[in-house]
Amino acid sequence: MDKSIPLLDLKSQYKSIRKDIKAAINRVLDSQRFILGPEVENFEREISEFCGCKYAIGVSSGTDALLISLMAIGIEPGDEVITTSYSFFATVGAIVRLGACPVFTDIDLNTFNMDVSQVESLISPRTKAIIPVHLFGQMTELDLLKSIGAKYHIPIIEDAAQSIGASQNKISAGTIGDVGCFSFFPSKNLGGVGDGGMVITNNYELANRIRKLRSHGAAKKYFHTEVGGNFRLDEIQAAVLRVKLPHLNDWASARRENARKYHILFNKHFSKKDNGGLILLPTEMTCNEHVYNQFVVRTNNRDQLSTYLRADQIGCEIYYPVPLPNQPCIAPFIIKNGKYPNSEIAAKTSLAIPIYAELGIRKQRKIANSIFAFLNS
Repeated sequence: MDKSIPLLDLKSQYKSIRKDIKAAINRVLDSQRFILGPEVENFEREISEFCGCKYAIGVSSGTDALLISLMAIGIEPGDEVITTSYSFFATVGAIVRLGACPVFTDIDLNTFNMDVSQVESLISPRTKAIIPVHLFGQMTELDLLKSIGAKYHIPIIEDAAQSIGASQNKISAGTIGDVGCFSFFPSKNLGGVGDGGMVITNNYELANRIRKLRSHGAAKKYFHTEVGGNFRLDEIQAAVLRVKLPHLNDWASARRENARKYHILFNKHFSKKDNGGLILLPTEMTCNEHVYNQFVVRTNNRDQLSTYLRADQIGCEIYYPVPLPNQPCIAPFIIKNGKYPNSEIAAKTSLAIPIYAELGIRKQRKIANSIFAFLNS
């Protein structure tokens, strides 16, 4: 019997909905309609209802959701885009692909998200967008950010690739800014069977432009008003995601419950002795509902802990070992050098451990006990 615990167990999720997934895929195969058909249209409608927004546009990936959003608001070479220094590479990659210049904030170590208090001081006449990232399933604090955007007439693009279903003050991720971007990469809380993404907005003009841009800038077939790209979501991905979407809230609730159990297990272990900062668990802002796309702990002995857990057949992953400003290919685009001490700390100390909905308390105890054994060694 396999006693290993993967970081993410997609097979368990698939087993529970296998019949419906196969039926949805067969429905598409029988139709022989594979690009921008009824499955995509229905999925877009269902996402807009789920998030409480007016428009949803299916695209080819979360990366392309960011790219097409920047294109839609008119980002050009030399423009500046303020974003976080600690995220997956796609956040900054979309900026520099358009020849724009990323301007970085440091992060709040409690949440791993953008330090919003730094944003206003970084604004210049060339600032054309702000991209907060709702990292690991928790939203960036957006009240101040939205007021800054309104003050300087700068659009906000929410990178919610890891946070579909999360909320802040009961408002869904992706709907507070001008545009929200989701990823349906298979490892996401709502994951497809390949790449896929979605852009959501309440702005009619932006929605129309994004629809054109995803199909080579054509509002009508073969009539191109601008140069776009091939950013289309395919029918099979949409059909599979339509099966999964009704389960998303339950899966998120299970992840939240698993996070609660981790806190109980760790608090119980350290109840008679001080943790002493040996390991720090994720912090959830009181205004947020975290959906735990990842459960990321911090410890100064991160590399040794990851080696120990893997030897104990427990999956784990380092998110992310290199802050974005330190990526060599980004250096030529950086026009404002800064210091990002919290991002440096996160890069050296953070480690994701299993949190998936089907995990179960017995496996959680094994994971926690393995961590305790390492800390006590």
